[in-house]
Amino acid sequence: MSDLQITRNVVFPDTLRVARARSLPNLGPRILFFSGGSALNEIARALKLYTHNSIHLITTFDSGGSSQVLREALQMPAVGDLRSRLMALADESILGQPDIFRLFSYRFPKTATSADLSAEYDDLMEGRHRLMKAISQPMRSLILTQIKVFEAERPADFDFAGASVGNLILAGGYLANDRALEPVLFLMSKMVAVQGTVRAIVDRNLDIGAKLSDGTNVATQRLMTGKEVARIKAPIRDLYLSEEGARLSRDEVSLPKRNRKLIGHADLICYSPGSLYTSVIANLLPKYTGRSVARRQVPKVYLPSLGTDPECPGMTLTDQVAAILATLRADAGAECPVADLMSVVLCDTDSFDNDEAARLETRFGIPLIPLPLKQDADPLRYDPDRVCEALLSLS
Repeated sequence: MSDLQITRNVVFPDTLRVARARSLPNLGPRILFFSGGSALNEIARALKLYTHNSIHLITTFDSGGSSQVLREALQMPAVGDLRSRLMALADESILGQPDIFRLFSYRFPKTATSADLSAEYDDLMEGRHRLMKAISQPMRSLILTQIKVFEAERPADFDFAGASVGNLILAGGYLANDRALEPVLFLMSKMVAVQGTVRAIVDRNLDIGAKLSDGTNVATQRLMTGKEVARIKAPIRDLYLSEEGARLSRDEVSLPKRNRKLIGHADLICYSPGSLYTSVIANLLPKYTGRSVARRQVPKVYLPSLGTDPECPGMTLTDQVAAILATLRADAGAECPVADLMSVVLCDTDSFDNDEAARLETRFGIPLIPLPLKQDADPLRYDPDRVCEALLSLS
Protein backbone atom coordinates (compact mmCIF):
# COMPACT_ATOMS: atom_id res chain seq x y z
CA MET A 1 0.00 0.00 0.00
CA SER A 2 1.37 3.45 -0.92
CA ASP A 3 2.04 6.27 1.55
CA LEU A 4 -0.79 8.20 -0.08
CA GLN A 5 -3.27 5.37 0.48
CA ILE A 6 -2.11 5.03 4.08
CA THR A 7 -2.54 8.76 4.59
CA ARG A 8 -6.09 8.74 3.31
CA ASN A 9 -7.07 6.05 5.81
CA VAL A 10 -5.55 7.61 8.94
CA VAL A 11 -7.89 8.30 11.86
CA PHE A 12 -7.15 11.60 13.61
CA PRO A 13 -6.02 11.57 16.27
CA ASP A 14 -4.70 8.04 16.60
CA THR A 15 -5.18 7.88 20.35
CA LEU A 16 -3.25 4.64 20.79
CA ARG A 17 -0.21 5.96 18.93
CA VAL A 18 -0.35 9.29 20.77
CA ALA A 19 -0.60 7.58 24.16
CA ARG A 20 2.32 5.31 23.33
CA ALA A 21 4.46 8.27 22.29
CA ARG A 22 3.64 10.23 25.44
CA SER A 23 4.55 7.27 27.64
CA LEU A 24 7.89 6.64 25.87
CA PRO A 25 9.02 9.88 24.15
CA ASN A 26 12.61 8.65 24.04
CA LEU A 27 11.38 6.01 21.59
CA GLY A 28 9.17 8.42 19.67
CA PRO A 29 9.15 8.82 15.87
CA ARG A 30 11.79 10.69 13.88
CA ILE A 31 9.65 13.56 12.55
CA LEU A 32 11.77 15.77 10.30
CA PHE A 33 10.95 19.44 9.74
CA PHE A 34 12.17 21.79 7.05
CA SER A 35 11.73 25.12 8.80
CA GLY A 36 13.11 28.43 9.95
CA GLY A 37 12.01 31.41 11.98
CA SER A 38 9.81 31.20 15.04
CA ALA A 39 6.60 29.77 13.55
CA LEU A 40 7.39 26.20 14.60
CA ASN A 41 8.88 26.88 18.04
CA GLU A 42 5.66 26.45 20.03
CA ILE A 43 4.99 23.17 18.26
CA ALA A 44 8.60 22.05 18.82
CA ARG A 45 8.31 22.81 22.53
CA ALA A 46 5.17 20.67 22.80
CA LEU A 47 6.68 17.92 20.66
CA LYS A 48 9.13 17.07 23.45
CA LEU A 49 6.24 15.42 25.30
CA TYR A 50 5.75 12.99 22.40
CA THR A 51 9.20 12.34 20.95
CA HIS A 52 12.82 13.13 21.73
CA ASN A 53 13.83 12.17 18.21
CA SER A 54 12.49 15.03 16.08
CA ILE A 55 14.84 16.49 13.47
CA HIS A 56 14.98 20.16 12.51
CA LEU A 57 16.78 21.37 9.38
CA ILE A 58 16.94 25.14 9.73
CA THR A 59 17.68 27.98 7.31
CA THR A 60 20.72 30.17 8.01
CA PHE A 61 19.94 32.93 5.52
CA ASP A 62 18.25 35.50 7.77
CA SER A 63 19.37 39.01 6.81
CA GLY A 64 17.35 41.12 9.24
CA GLY A 65 17.56 42.42 12.79
CA SER A 66 20.38 41.52 15.16
CA SER A 67 21.26 38.40 13.14
CA GLN A 68 22.34 40.62 10.26
CA VAL A 69 24.49 42.76 12.57
CA LEU A 70 26.32 39.61 13.63
CA ARG A 71 26.59 38.35 10.05
CA GLU A 72 28.08 41.60 8.79
CA ALA A 73 30.50 41.86 11.70
CA LEU A 74 31.89 38.33 11.46
CA GLN A 75 30.99 37.12 7.94
CA MET A 76 29.08 34.11 9.23
CA PRO A 77 25.72 32.37 8.68
CA ALA A 78 22.66 33.55 10.58
CA VAL A 79 22.32 31.62 13.85
CA GLY A 80 19.22 33.17 15.46
CA ASP A 81 16.76 30.56 14.19
CA LEU A 82 19.11 27.75 15.23
CA ARG A 83 19.43 29.21 18.73
CA SER A 84 15.66 29.64 19.17
CA ARG A 85 14.97 26.05 18.08
CA LEU A 86 17.62 24.71 20.46
CA MET A 87 15.91 26.59 23.26
CA ALA A 88 12.48 25.25 22.24
CA LEU A 89 13.79 21.68 22.40
CA ALA A 90 15.82 22.05 25.62
CA ASP A 91 15.05 19.66 28.47
CA GLU A 92 13.30 21.92 30.98
CA SER A 93 13.37 19.32 33.76
CA ILE A 94 17.13 19.40 34.37
CA LEU A 95 18.38 21.21 37.47
CA GLY A 96 19.74 24.63 36.51
CA GLN A 97 18.25 24.53 33.03
CA PRO A 98 16.03 27.62 33.49
CA ASP A 99 19.16 29.67 34.30
CA ILE A 100 20.85 28.57 31.09
CA PHE A 101 17.66 29.16 29.12
CA ARG A 102 17.38 32.71 30.51
CA LEU A 103 20.98 33.47 29.58
CA PHE A 104 20.75 32.08 26.05
CA SER A 105 17.43 33.87 25.46
CA TYR A 106 18.46 37.24 26.90
CA ARG A 107 18.75 40.25 24.60
CA PHE A 108 20.59 43.46 25.37
CA PRO A 109 18.17 46.41 25.57
CA LYS A 110 17.52 48.13 22.26
CA THR A 111 17.17 51.57 23.82
CA ALA A 112 20.15 51.57 26.20
CA THR A 113 23.05 53.97 25.69
CA SER A 114 26.30 52.75 24.17
CA ALA A 115 28.01 53.18 27.53
CA ASP A 116 25.40 51.11 29.34
CA LEU A 117 25.53 48.39 26.68
CA SER A 118 29.33 48.23 26.90
CA ALA A 119 29.20 48.02 30.69
CA GLU A 120 26.63 45.21 30.63
CA TYR A 121 28.61 43.30 28.01
CA ASP A 122 31.78 43.64 30.08
CA ASP A 123 29.92 42.25 33.10
CA LEU A 124 28.78 39.33 30.97
CA MET A 125 32.23 38.62 29.55
CA GLU A 126 33.87 38.76 32.99
CA GLY A 127 31.24 36.55 34.59
CA ARG A 128 29.82 39.31 36.79
CA HIS A 129 26.44 39.57 35.05
CA ARG A 130 23.53 38.32 37.16
CA LEU A 131 22.51 35.83 34.45
CA MET A 132 26.01 34.45 34.19
CA LYS A 133 26.53 34.21 37.94
CA ALA A 134 23.35 32.13 38.21
CA ILE A 135 24.95 29.33 36.16
CA SER A 136 27.01 26.81 38.09
CA GLN A 137 30.48 25.58 37.19
CA PRO A 138 31.82 24.09 34.99
CA MET A 139 29.03 25.18 32.63
CA ARG A 140 29.75 28.85 33.30
CA SER A 141 33.40 28.50 32.27
CA LEU A 142 32.41 26.63 29.13
CA ILE A 143 30.02 29.42 28.12
CA LEU A 144 32.52 32.16 28.98
CA THR A 145 35.10 30.48 26.75
CA GLN A 146 32.81 30.90 23.73
CA ILE A 147 32.08 34.55 24.59
CA LYS A 148 35.78 35.34 24.91
CA VAL A 149 36.42 33.91 21.44
CA PHE A 150 33.68 36.20 20.15
CA GLU A 151 35.29 39.12 22.02
CA ALA A 152 38.64 38.51 20.35
CA GLU A 153 37.09 38.66 16.87
CA ARG A 154 34.34 41.26 17.14
CA PRO A 155 34.78 44.69 15.56
CA ALA A 156 35.37 47.48 18.05
CA ASP A 157 32.19 49.23 16.91
CA PHE A 158 29.95 46.16 17.21
CA ASP A 159 26.39 47.25 18.07
CA PHE A 160 25.05 45.31 21.07
CA ALA A 161 21.60 46.92 20.98
CA GLY A 162 19.08 44.07 20.75
CA ALA A 163 21.81 41.43 20.45
CA SER A 164 20.97 37.94 21.69
CA VAL A 165 23.47 36.49 24.18
CA GLY A 166 22.76 33.01 22.83
CA ASN A 167 23.70 34.19 19.35
CA LEU A 168 26.98 35.62 20.68
CA ILE A 169 27.76 32.28 22.32
CA LEU A 170 27.01 30.44 19.07
CA ALA A 171 29.17 32.93 17.16
CA GLY A 172 32.07 32.35 19.54
CA GLY A 173 31.75 28.59 19.15
CA TYR A 174 31.55 28.95 15.38
CA LEU A 175 34.77 30.97 15.32
CA ALA A 176 36.51 28.61 17.78
CA ASN A 177 35.81 25.63 15.52
CA ASP A 178 37.35 26.93 12.30
CA ARG A 179 34.13 28.65 11.23
CA ALA A 180 31.99 25.52 11.39
CA LEU A 181 28.47 25.43 12.87
CA GLU A 182 28.17 21.70 13.44
CA PRO A 183 30.59 21.47 16.42
CA VAL A 184 29.02 24.38 18.31
CA LEU A 185 25.49 23.13 17.62
CA PHE A 186 26.55 19.79 19.09
CA LEU A 187 28.08 21.55 22.11
CA MET A 188 25.07 23.75 22.76
CA SER A 189 22.73 20.79 22.33
CA LYS A 190 24.62 19.08 25.14
CA MET A 191 24.61 22.23 27.28
CA VAL A 192 20.83 22.45 27.31
CA ALA A 193 20.08 18.72 26.79
CA VAL A 194 18.21 19.22 23.51
CA GLN A 195 15.53 16.57 23.03
CA GLY A 196 15.90 16.24 19.30
CA THR A 197 18.39 17.14 16.56
CA VAL A 198 18.94 20.68 15.25
CA ARG A 199 21.08 21.22 12.15
CA ALA A 200 21.80 24.04 9.75
CA ILE A 201 20.54 23.14 6.27
CA VAL A 202 24.02 24.09 4.96
CA ASP A 203 27.07 25.33 6.84
CA ARG A 204 27.92 28.29 4.62
CA ASN A 205 27.50 32.04 4.79
CA LEU A 206 24.90 32.39 2.04
CA ASP A 207 21.92 34.58 1.22
CA ILE A 208 18.73 33.98 -0.72
CA GLY A 209 17.52 36.11 -3.60
CA ALA A 210 14.35 36.09 -5.67
CA LYS A 211 12.89 37.20 -8.94
CA LEU A 212 9.24 38.22 -8.82
CA SER A 213 6.67 37.58 -11.52
CA ASP A 214 6.76 41.27 -12.49
CA GLY A 215 10.51 41.07 -13.15
CA THR A 216 11.60 42.71 -9.91
CA ASN A 217 14.76 41.31 -8.30
CA VAL A 218 14.87 41.01 -4.50
CA ALA A 219 18.38 40.57 -3.13
CA THR A 220 18.00 39.24 0.42
CA GLN A 221 15.67 37.47 2.83
CA ARG A 222 14.89 40.65 4.75
CA LEU A 223 13.37 42.24 1.66
CA MET A 224 10.97 39.33 1.08
CA THR A 225 9.30 38.77 4.44
CA GLY A 226 7.38 42.04 4.75
CA LYS A 227 8.50 42.46 8.38
CA GLU A 228 11.06 45.25 8.20
CA VAL A 229 10.20 46.72 4.80
CA ALA A 230 7.09 46.97 2.62
CA ARG A 231 5.62 43.70 1.40
CA ILE A 232 6.48 42.45 -2.06
CA LYS A 233 3.75 43.23 -4.58
CA ALA A 234 4.05 40.24 -6.93
CA PRO A 235 4.53 36.49 -6.36
CA ILE A 236 8.01 35.01 -6.23
CA ARG A 237 8.74 33.07 -9.39
CA ASP A 238 12.37 32.11 -8.78
CA LEU A 239 14.17 31.67 -5.45
CA TYR A 240 17.91 31.05 -5.39
CA LEU A 241 20.96 30.99 -3.15
CA SER A 242 23.64 33.63 -3.49
CA GLU A 243 27.09 34.39 -2.13
CA GLU A 244 28.45 37.93 -1.89
CA GLY A 245 25.69 39.06 -4.24
CA ALA A 246 26.37 36.45 -6.95
CA ARG A 247 23.74 33.87 -7.78
CA LEU A 248 24.78 30.26 -7.18
CA SER A 249 23.63 27.30 -9.23
CA ARG A 250 22.12 24.29 -7.48
CA ASP A 251 25.31 22.32 -8.21
CA GLU A 252 27.36 24.82 -6.20
CA VAL A 253 25.51 24.19 -2.92
CA SER A 254 25.01 20.61 -1.76
CA LEU A 255 23.03 19.29 1.17
CA PRO A 256 25.63 17.84 3.58
CA LYS A 257 25.76 14.05 3.76
CA ARG A 258 24.89 14.18 7.47
CA ASN A 259 21.61 15.91 6.59
CA ARG A 260 20.88 13.51 3.75
CA LYS A 261 21.32 10.69 6.25
CA LEU A 262 18.81 12.32 8.61
CA ILE A 263 16.24 12.53 5.81
CA GLY A 264 16.97 8.90 4.96
CA HIS A 265 16.02 7.82 8.49
CA ALA A 266 12.97 10.04 9.00
CA ASP A 267 9.60 8.48 9.86
CA LEU A 268 7.72 11.54 8.58
CA ILE A 269 8.77 14.67 6.70
CA CYS A 270 6.99 17.97 7.34
CA TYR A 271 7.12 21.17 5.33
CA SER A 272 6.46 23.44 8.27
CA PRO A 273 4.33 26.50 8.90
CA GLY A 274 6.24 29.72 8.45
CA SER A 275 7.14 32.01 5.58
CA LEU A 276 6.75 29.81 2.52
CA TYR A 277 9.84 30.91 0.61
CA THR A 278 12.34 32.10 3.20
CA SER A 279 11.55 29.48 5.88
CA VAL A 280 10.49 26.41 3.88
CA ILE A 281 11.48 26.52 0.20
CA ALA A 282 14.90 28.02 1.02
CA ASN A 283 15.70 24.74 2.79
CA LEU A 284 14.87 22.77 -0.36
CA LEU A 285 17.30 24.61 -2.66
CA PRO A 286 20.57 22.70 -2.05
CA LYS A 287 21.51 19.88 -4.39
CA TYR A 288 20.41 16.40 -3.26
CA THR A 289 17.53 17.70 -1.11
CA GLY A 290 14.75 16.74 -3.52
CA ARG A 291 16.38 13.40 -4.28
CA SER A 292 16.79 12.61 -0.59
CA VAL A 293 13.13 13.39 0.09
CA ALA A 294 11.95 11.34 -2.88
CA ARG A 295 13.94 8.27 -1.84
CA ARG A 296 12.51 8.14 1.67
CA GLN A 297 9.15 6.39 1.41
CA VAL A 298 7.35 7.87 4.41
CA PRO A 299 4.41 10.29 4.72
CA LYS A 300 5.32 13.83 3.64
CA VAL A 301 3.09 16.54 5.07
CA TYR A 302 2.62 20.20 4.23
CA LEU A 303 1.27 22.26 7.11
CA PRO A 304 0.71 25.77 5.69
CA SER A 305 0.69 28.88 7.83
CA LEU A 306 -2.58 30.16 9.20
CA GLY A 307 -3.59 33.59 7.98
CA THR A 308 -1.88 35.54 5.21
CA ASP A 309 1.73 34.93 4.23
CA PRO A 310 3.30 38.24 3.04
CA GLU A 311 5.61 36.25 0.76
CA CYS A 312 2.69 34.84 -1.21
CA PRO A 313 0.66 37.73 -2.67
CA GLY A 314 -2.18 36.42 -4.82
CA MET A 315 -1.20 32.78 -4.33
CA THR A 316 -3.70 30.03 -3.53
CA LEU A 317 -2.90 27.00 -1.40
CA THR A 318 -2.53 24.99 -4.61
CA ASP A 319 -0.03 27.58 -5.86
CA GLN A 320 1.97 27.17 -2.65
CA VAL A 321 2.03 23.40 -3.05
CA ALA A 322 3.11 23.83 -6.66
CA ALA A 323 6.02 26.04 -5.56
CA ILE A 324 7.25 23.41 -3.08
CA LEU A 325 6.94 20.61 -5.62
CA ALA A 326 8.69 22.59 -8.36
CA THR A 327 11.66 23.25 -6.08
CA LEU A 328 11.93 19.60 -5.09
CA ARG A 329 11.56 18.43 -8.69
CA ALA A 330 14.33 20.76 -9.81
CA ASP A 331 16.60 18.33 -7.97
CA ALA A 332 14.65 15.06 -7.97
CA GLY A 333 13.73 15.33 -11.65
CA ALA A 334 10.75 16.75 -13.51
CA GLU A 335 9.17 13.30 -13.78
CA CYS A 336 9.45 12.49 -10.08
CA PRO A 337 5.98 11.38 -8.89
CA VAL A 338 4.17 13.86 -6.68
CA ALA A 339 3.49 11.11 -4.14
CA ASP A 340 7.26 10.77 -3.57
CA LEU A 341 7.46 14.42 -2.57
CA MET A 342 4.20 15.24 -0.78
CA SER A 343 1.51 12.93 0.59
CA VAL A 344 -1.01 15.22 2.23
CA VAL A 345 -1.82 18.82 3.08
CA LEU A 346 -3.29 19.49 6.51
CA CYS A 347 -5.44 22.50 7.22
CA ASP A 348 -7.56 23.80 10.05
CA THR A 349 -11.22 22.84 9.76
CA ASP A 350 -12.34 26.47 9.50
CA SER A 351 -9.92 27.09 6.64
CA PHE A 352 -11.06 24.14 4.55
CA ASP A 353 -12.22 25.11 1.07
CA ASN A 354 -13.98 22.53 -1.12
CA ASP A 355 -12.84 24.18 -4.34
CA GLU A 356 -9.23 24.30 -3.18
CA ALA A 357 -9.41 20.66 -2.11
CA ALA A 358 -10.73 19.74 -5.56
CA ARG A 359 -7.91 21.68 -7.27
CA LEU A 360 -5.26 19.94 -5.16
CA GLU A 361 -6.79 16.56 -5.88
CA THR A 362 -7.18 17.19 -9.61
CA ARG A 363 -3.79 18.76 -10.22
CA PHE A 364 -1.59 16.76 -7.87
CA GLY A 365 -3.63 13.91 -6.40
CA ILE A 366 -2.92 15.27 -2.92
CA PRO A 367 -5.71 15.16 -0.31
CA LEU A 368 -6.47 18.25 1.78
CA ILE A 369 -7.40 17.01 5.24
CA PRO A 370 -9.30 19.37 7.57
CA LEU A 371 -8.63 19.03 11.29
CA PRO A 372 -9.28 21.25 14.33
CA LEU A 373 -5.70 22.51 14.55
CA LYS A 374 -5.88 26.18 15.53
CA GLN A 375 -5.89 27.62 19.02
CA ASP A 376 -9.34 28.40 20.36
CA ALA A 377 -8.21 31.81 21.64
CA ASP A 378 -6.14 32.78 18.58
CA PRO A 379 -7.30 31.64 15.13
CA LEU A 380 -3.97 32.67 13.56
CA ARG A 381 -1.90 30.28 15.69
CA TYR A 382 -1.79 26.52 15.67
CA ASP A 383 -2.55 24.60 18.85
CA PRO A 384 0.77 22.80 19.47
CA ASP A 385 -0.72 19.63 20.96
CA ARG A 386 -3.30 19.26 18.20
CA VAL A 387 -0.59 19.57 15.57
CA CYS A 388 1.67 17.10 17.39
CA GLU A 389 -1.14 14.58 17.63
CA ALA A 390 -1.94 14.95 13.92
CA LEU A 391 1.68 14.41 12.91
CA LEU A 392 2.05 11.46 15.27
CA SER A 393 -1.07 9.91 13.77
CA LEU A 394 0.53 10.05 10.34
CA SER A 395 4.03 8.93 11.34
